[in-house]
Amino acid sequence: MSGPGVEDVRVRLTLLTRAYCSLCDEMQRSVAPLAAAAGTGLDVIDVDADPALEAAWGAWVPVLFLGAPEPAREICHYHFDPERWVAALTAAGTDTPSTLRQ
Repeated sequence: MSGPGVEDVRVRLTLLTRAYCSLCDEMQRSVAPLAAAAGTGLDVIDVDADPALEAAWGAWVPVLFLGAPEPAREICHYHFDPERWVAALTAAGTDTPSTLRQ
């Protein structure tokens, strides 16, 4: 996601997706509002647009990372995992209010 204020966030997340992927759509719907509430940036990348990413992660989409896919700091894949979400953001020093701990 891009827009005003996104560049000044302390923590960024990357979500690898692909077109016509219902799991990708589901994870993006789960993560986007939580990322915004936590003040983290969210970059959504089509894995099929990058041959290296597709080769490494194409079988695992959707994949959510803390930061960029390289170095790989995977939070979860296939389905959103609230416990791993909270653990990753806590480890990164981002506040995760109880309302974000689904």
